[in-house]
Amino acid sequence: MAYRYYNPNKRSRNDRGDCVIRAISKITGQSWSETYWELCLQGYLMGDFGNENSVWDSYLKGLGFKRRVIPNQCPDCYTVRDFCYDHWDGSYIIATGSHVVAVINGDYFDSWDSGNEIPIYYYSR
Repeated sequence: MAYRYYNPNKRSRNDRGDCVIRAISKITGQSWSETYWELCLQGYLMGDFGNENSVWDSYLKGLGFKRRVIPNQCPDCYTVRDFCYDHWDGSYIIATGSHVVAVINGDYFDSWDSGNEIPIYYYSR
């Protein structure tokens, strides 16, 4: 279970607001640009922006992903790192209140070490 640097958007700094695009591109194997444009199209069809929760939720569900809520038994102590330890096999997209992270086989991929963030829900196929 380890942090792995991942930033396919070579034109931005590491901390830009494109975490949804980065996470989805990593999990689906699409390029950053392809994911960006597909989310833009989904947003256009829904009358909203591509990085809005409802838009990328709809996009992922269209790709066959299911959304699951993380139990709220310890809301401040269960981290992205803990999720990776519990989900060491498979591919997941984790959402916190303000961030989105890709997880593959227990490693989390991000442009910064987000291991201490608190996940709320996740997607898997």
